[in-house]
Amino acid sequence: MRRLFVAGLALGSLCLAADTPKPEAKIVDQIVAKVNGDIVSQDEIAHAQKELEAQLKQQGASGPQLYQELQTRQKDALGHRIDELLLIQKGKELNINVDSELSKYMANLQRASGIADTDKFHEYVQQQSGMSFEDFQSEAKNNMLTREVIGQEVGRKINITDKEIQDYYNAHQKDFIREEKVYLSEILISTQGKDAAAVATAEKKAKQVAAQASRGERFTDLARDNSDAATAKDGGVLGSYKKGELSAEVEAAVWNKPKGYITPPIKLPTGFDIFRVDDHTKAGLAPLADVKPEIENILYGPKMEPKVREYLTDLRRQAFLQIKPGFTDSFAAPGKDTRWVEVAQLKPETVTKAEVEEKTRHKRLFGVIPIPGTETTVTGKSSSR
Repeated sequence: MRRLFVAGLALGSLCLAADTPKPEAKIVDQIVAKVNGDIVSQDEIAHAQKELEAQLKQQGASGPQLYQELQTRQKDALGHRIDELLLIQKGKELNINVDSELSKYMANLQRASGIADTDKFHEYVQQQSGMSFEDFQSEAKNNMLTREVIGQEVGRKINITDKEIQDYYNAHQKDFIREEKVYLSEILISTQGKDAAAVATAEKKAKQVAAQASRGERFTDLARDNSDAATAKDGGVLGSYKKGELSAEVEAAVWNKPKGYITPPIKLPTGFDIFRVDDHTKAGLAPLADVKPEIENILYGPKMEPKVREYLTDLRRQAFLQIKPGFTDSFAAPGKDTRWVEVAQLKPETVTKAEVEEKTRHKRLFGVIPIPGTETTVTGKSSSR
C-alpha cells in the first residue's frame, strides 16, 4: 500500500528557555491532490513511477528507449491514481462486494506456492511483492473492485451487433484458418517413487477424482486440489496438440472425443493421468459460431477504452477534486475547476440557527470518536486503502 509519511514536530517543554532554537520541520512527503475523501501524495506518485520503470525493464526496455518511454508515461501517473481512487469510491458507493473472489484468489495463490503454513505464506508474499501481506491483499481487493465497477457501469452497456461480427469474420477469414488440434487439461496422480501399496492407493484416488469430474464437478478445482502435475496451479490446462504429438495411448483416448469428455485414469510412467477434452478444432476455416467469442473480444477492446475514459471523466465532474500547483491530471474533465485551495482561505457559509444547533448536537454525539473524513491528523493511509 502506498503510504503518506509526514514528519511532525514534537511539542517542546514549556520550561525551555525562550531562546532555545526550535527544530525545523522536515517534510518527507506532501499531499498533491484531494479526491473526494481521499488524498494522493507525492510519495504515491514516485512509487508508481518506480513500479513503471521496473515493469518496463522487465519487458526489455533500456537506455534511450527506457528513458523515452518513462517520459511519455510518467506524465499520466497522477491521472491514473485519480482514476483508481474514483473507481474504488464508486465501488463502495455501489456496495460491490469482492470478498469471496478475494478469498478464492488468495487461497489459490497459497495453494500454488505450495506453502501450507500461514505465517510462512505471508512472508513469501512479502518477499515476492515487496509489500506487506495486508497491503498486497488490499491492492488485490482494490484491483478486483475497480474491475467490477468498469464491468457493471461500462462493459455491460457496450453492444456488439451480429452484423459487426459477421463483417469482421468476412474481412479476416485468413485469421480463422485452423489446423486440426485437440486442447487438453489434465489431473495427474503421481506414482513416482511409490511402492506397490502406494500405487494402488494412487489408482484408487485417480478413479475417484475421474468419477467426480465425470459427475460435473469443476475440473479446474479438482486439478488444483489433487493434481501432482506442474499444471495444477493453472487448473490443469495443458494446451493444444496436433495429430502425432501425443503418445499413442493418450491420442487414442482423446482424439475423436467431444468437447468436455473426461477420460478414465490412464496409466503412464509418471502416474495415473486423467484428461479432459477442452476443445477440438478441425482443419480449415473455422465456422463463425466457433470463433464468435474470439471476434467479440477483438471488437470489444476498441469500444471499451473510450467508454471507460468517458465514464471516468463523468466521475471527475461529480467529484470534489483539488490539485496542487505543479502537478497535472492528464485526464482532467474539461471545464472542471481543480484549483488547490488552502483550508485557511475557505470562507464559512451562512447557516441558520437550526443548522448551528444541529451541528452542536452532532458535535456532542461524536465528541470522543471522530467522524470519518474529519480527522485533522494525517494517518498515512488513504481511506480507500
